[in-house]
Amino acid sequence: MRAALWLLALFGVAVAIALFAGNNQGTITLFWPPYRVDLSLNLVLLLLFAAFVFLHAALGALAALFDLPRQALRWRTLQKERAMHGALLDSLSHLLAGRFIRARKAAEVALGQEKSLDSGGQRPEKAAQLRALAHLLAAESAHALQDRPARDEHLNLALEQAASREAQETHEGALMRAARWSLNDREPDAAMAWLKELPLGAARRTIALRMKLKAARLTRQTAEALETARLLAKHRAFSAGGAESIVRGLAVDLLNDAHDVAQLQRAWNLLEPGERLMPELAIHAAQRLTRLGGDAHLARDWLLPVWERLAGLDDNLKVKLVHALEAGLDSVDGAWLARIEMAQKADPGESALQYLAGMACMKRQLWGKAQQLIGQAAVGLKDAGLHRNAWRALALLAQERGDEEAAARAWKRAAGP
Repeated sequence: MRAALWLLALFGVAVAIALFAGNNQGTITLFWPPYRVDLSLNLVLLLLFAAFVFLHAALGALAALFDLPRQALRWRTLQKERAMHGALLDSLSHLLAGRFIRARKAAEVALGQEKSLDSGGQRPEKAAQLRALAHLLAAESAHALQDRPARDEHLNLALEQAASREAQETHEGALMRAARWSLNDREPDAAMAWLKELPLGAARRTIALRMKLKAARLTRQTAEALETARLLAKHRAFSAGGAESIVRGLAVDLLNDAHDVAQLQRAWNLLEPGERLMPELAIHAAQRLTRLGGDAHLARDWLLPVWERLAGLDDNLKVKLVHALEAGLDSVDGAWLARIEMAQKADPGESALQYLAGMACMKRQLWGKAQQLIGQAAVGLKDAGLHRNAWRALALLAQERGDEEAAARAWKRAAGP
């Protein structure tokens, strides 16, 4: 439609010119004494139009001629920029391919091209970010080649170039790479120092938290590592089972780092409520408290949530729970005796609960009931420690009632494989 309108307009102009020129009888007379020149109006108009076209073309040609140096400079600048970006891409490609020497040389070529452009007054766009990236590629290659002086030099230059606002992301990336290199060199303290320079938002990114977790574990900063693992779990950096396993392992290390009761209580208070409900942690904390000579009542308070979920525990955890409770049976109160008795009656076929109930009766000098429960438990116990303790208890009970022959058999069973 537009082409048709232009064609109609062109025909209209042609008709108008034809009508004007065909019937135009006007003339223009030029007096140049002693001469007189008569020219038709149509010819004068045609000459003026031709002169305008010629003058316009001449001016355009002169402008193009005088613009040739600028065009040449622009062309050279464009070629240098292409070479600079090509060298940067080559450096990245060589680095990914494991050709570290070539990657380093290509990065240095890119830096040389950029310097040449800058010295010529043709500073490329985002020059600081480009220089920082080139220095980072060179530093990464030097790190792979174990050239630490060159790596540190390029790293410092990259951080210097990335200090501007336009290269903030590059600056954060340089700090993270520096932390990674420190971890590779088994220098966790240096890695932690680099990570502390990150802004708050960048420090909470998953990759930064992973490095922080590794550095904290290497430096034995268990509390810091535990807090970092919790953040990673919230960010879903691990699977549900993996996150629980890592947090549980770090919590166990935190408890193991306590060397007295007060330190252990502080470590226990550092755990989150959900972590205190983990059977493995509660049992380990109670056993640790008992070994340190702590209050048995406090240990049982820690174990109470686990005991309330006794039916959902596997056999291994049940055995550990029985060991933890057995260590404090000397001071067991009536409430716990009732809990043990009710649990044993609710599951009379559970050997571990029969053993625990029998040992509780033995501590209360209920010899007959203790003899019955421990004797039934000794037959079905699969844990070597509980089996040995059960026969030892039966031997002591036999000695208590004066049956030396039965005591000898029980001692033999306790000492046997």
